[in-house]
Amino acid sequence: MSTLSDLVHAQGCLNDEDVEWLHRLAGDGQLLADLASADIVIWVATEDGSFVAVAHTRPSGAATLFYRDIVGERVRPQWRTQVQGAFDSGEIVDSSSPDWFEETPTRVRAVPIVRARRKDGEAPPVIGVVTRHTNLGEVRTPSRQQITFDECANDLFRMISSGEFPDLAAPTSPRRGAPRASDGLIRIDVDGISTFASPNALSAFNRMGFDDELEGESLAEVTTRILPATRQVDESLPVVVTGRAPWRTDIEARGVTVSLRAIPLKDHGTRIGAIILCRDVSELRHQEQELITKDATIREIHHRVKNNLQTVASLLRIQARRTHSDEARDALTQAMRRVDAIAVVHDTLAQGLTQKVDFDEVFHRVLKLVAEVAAAPNTRARTQSTGQFGVLPSEYATPLALALTEVVTNAVEHGLAGKEGTVTIDAARTEDKLHVSVRDSGHGLPEGRVGQGLGTQIIRTLIQGELGGSIEWRGAEGEGTEVSIDIPLRWLNR
Repeated sequence: MSTLSDLVHAQGCLNDEDVEWLHRLAGDGQLLADLASADIVIWVATEDGSFVAVAHTRPSGAATLFYRDIVGERVRPQWRTQVQGAFDSGEIVDSSSPDWFEETPTRVRAVPIVRARRKDGEAPPVIGVVTRHTNLGEVRTPSRQQITFDECANDLFRMISSGEFPDLAAPTSPRRGAPRASDGLIRIDVDGISTFASPNALSAFNRMGFDDELEGESLAEVTTRILPATRQVDESLPVVVTGRAPWRTDIEARGVTVSLRAIPLKDHGTRIGAIILCRDVSELRHQEQELITKDATIREIHHRVKNNLQTVASLLRIQARRTHSDEARDALTQAMRRVDAIAVVHDTLAQGLTQKVDFDEVFHRVLKLVAEVAAAPNTRARTQSTGQFGVLPSEYATPLALALTEVVTNAVEHGLAGKEGTVTIDAARTEDKLHVSVRDSGHGLPEGRVGQGLGTQIIRTLIQGELGGSIEWRGAEGEGTEVSIDIPLRWLNR
């Protein structure tokens, strides 16, 4: 299904600022649907004078009219005049009589969508229409909560038609556990006095230690009484509980955490009150805290492993310097380099928040380890890399980093030994595999065959055994060597 942006841009009638406004309105579509107990549909004009649905939200507490999504469909003939009237006049247009939709009586309200007034004072154009489709077959004697919800919905519809909702000052990315109308709703007047509190909202405050009725009380004073005197208060809390800004905050008392969202209500620029949505998010915040703690623990483990590996590498370096045998010294030096390559991966993991690694960063650091080999007195080697490895799971970053360290080190030590040359590493990633090519301009393979030393065995074990990939050496004596590595992405992404 096409996204809202795709559908709007396909019509060619609105700019990017208009699309962003529609996105913000669609983001509050669930709030409007729940308050109005009706289906909410957003329409934009087409080039041929019709309208197309770009967003649709069903109510969570009432029966939907549209069992099939109508996003992408043209406006139906029975709504066309009403939608066109709201779009042309900039005024809310209600249906004069019940509309029948698939043998169900409905009532339709068409509300023009107006973007915030321009700085030059001119009235902005209508950029779309939002329709409210109420199922009259489900209508019963309304409760006080339903009446209040409907009044709140009408206030928001009026604000939509005057460019006052959605509010640009509201956060665009809600925190996990953002409250909805069914979670708890408090309506306050311009002085911050509660005029209505739903049962769920009252229960949330009762759990925090407030034992009285919320209606008739100043929400700011109630919040002040229940908050512990020693707890640090979010600076945004006074603004939220008085309904002065469309912000969000959490309050915590007696081990209960309640998330609050304020939606100021305005009438042609004058604040007339606010809707305060609230939700008990104690369990969610507890889970988030556990995740933060676990993440910090994992990062600390990676940090300690990196430090321990660096200690091991330092011990190997010291041992190599005290060894008189050239063969033993070379073996210890190679072991030190392998340990350092593994430490690089753990250092990268210790800095991030996920168990995935930007391998391009890792490989850039791995190449610095090879620079020690390239700086040998009898070798004048340069290394260069092209392409991108991308992001890899940590369990595959370690064997790949170690294998590439071996391959590049072999290219410098053996391919370019005693001469000047270049080692080029090229990475190419497709949908189904990662291809890495390591080429040197050195001596080439003796007799065209790869050796069977420890480094080669390590490379084969890591690439074929750990990563399920394949590796091939190509080259002729005196013409350099190319090592081709292919790793299936199904191994990397599982």
